[in-house]
Amino acid sequence: MQLAGYANRGDVIVLGLPRGGVAVAFEVAQALHAPLDVFLSRKLGVPGHEELAFGAVAVGGGRYLDRQVIAAAGITEQEIERVTQEVQDALQRRAELYRGTRSSLDLAGKTVILVDDGIATGASVYAAISALRQMKPGKLVLAVPVAPVSTCNWLRREVDELICVHIPEEFYAVGQFYESFTQVEDAEVQDFLRQAATPANNSSTRNPPEAIFGREVTIEVDHLKLYGTLSLPHQAKGIVLFAHGSGSSRHSSRNRYVAEVLQAEGFATLLFDLLTVEEEAVDQHTAELRFDIKLLARRLVSVTQWIAGQPDTRSLPIAYFGASTGAAAALLAAARLPGLVHAVVSRGGRPDLAGDALGIVRVPVLLLVGGRDDMVIALNRQAYDKLQSQNKQLVIVPGATHLFEEAGALEQVAQLAAVWFSRTLLSDREASPLKVSAGR
Repeated sequence: MQLAGYANRGDVIVLGLPRGGVAVAFEVAQALHAPLDVFLSRKLGVPGHEELAFGAVAVGGGRYLDRQVIAAAGITEQEIERVTQEVQDALQRRAELYRGTRSSLDLAGKTVILVDDGIATGASVYAAISALRQMKPGKLVLAVPVAPVSTCNWLRREVDELICVHIPEEFYAVGQFYESFTQVEDAEVQDFLRQAATPANNSSTRNPPEAIFGREVTIEVDHLKLYGTLSLPHQAKGIVLFAHGSGSSRHSSRNRYVAEVLQAEGFATLLFDLLTVEEEAVDQHTAELRFDIKLLARRLVSVTQWIAGQPDTRSLPIAYFGASTGAAAALLAAARLPGLVHAVVSRGGRPDLAGDALGIVRVPVLLLVGGRDDMVIALNRQAYDKLQSQNKQLVIVPGATHLFEEAGALEQVAQLAAVWFSRTLLSDREASPLKVSAGR
């Protein structure tokens, strides 16, 4: 890898340009064992001719002004400040969406690797470079998968080092060099940043990849085939089955993230689809199956019995991690399998939909709800009062909304779940109350 010389260095930070650049930057940061952040910048448009830039600004204080353009366009200092403020306000809103409560970028003296998913004309990247220079990095490296020759020749003069994997002779658009070039969504950007920020993604704390054995599985239930991903760490101390929520699947980025944290803690995981492909297609239009708690619970019971009969998992204590309506299915299934299921964790769940089953659940139950998810908090409190388990806890994560998209929120969920499963699956003692911080 052309960036290998920057691996395992304390002075390096990888910055992704949203949105597609963050997806590429995530892989770069993981390979280099370097921190990841997003770099938000935008050009300053000449009033009345906004397509022409007279400068650029970045979140964190960087501002570049092209005095030649300013003089030629006759832009006053008042206009400069007005446009700057408008653009900074817009960038700040975007920064709050992506970065939450993270501290401001401090790039002074650091080696910064700026990453995008590809460059065409280079105008937006040039604006980012210009603003970034004002933040006094020690070294600025621009790294992209693909860019045309002319753009590379221009931008090479603007940075300390340019690394471009592919410089084609014929270039029409960045997308022509990708097998799939779908738009990266805001939620995906948040997820990349969240994953990179957690200690579980630090190579010094997580299990090495070779210690986790993963395989795709097919489970026959009611003459139907359900598909899943079974991950087995070496000497696993338990297995957690994921019951996904409304309109989700085994590919849920949030559940995958929690599963990775649990795997790093030594738990096997099974992420599987509660609905068939055909049923999911119907449910996308009707939303009826995702609320059929009895159907979901029946399938979860069958999958649990299947996992309990597999040679490599039959000795492992079983627990459930349920999200949204999947939490209700998990509680109902746990009530039906009191000797087989040992714990349940609900993330932003609807345990109230388990109905009368709440009165017969005896396994330890942890309910996790976002502090800004008022309606779901109320429903969880009602369910908590009906639960008859002697070991139950309701934890409200401060500042988090329903999907735990805020910086650090899902990280807290994953760590709380790992602690809960460790206490309840590995010990018969009653768990002491969990503590949750206010987040960053």
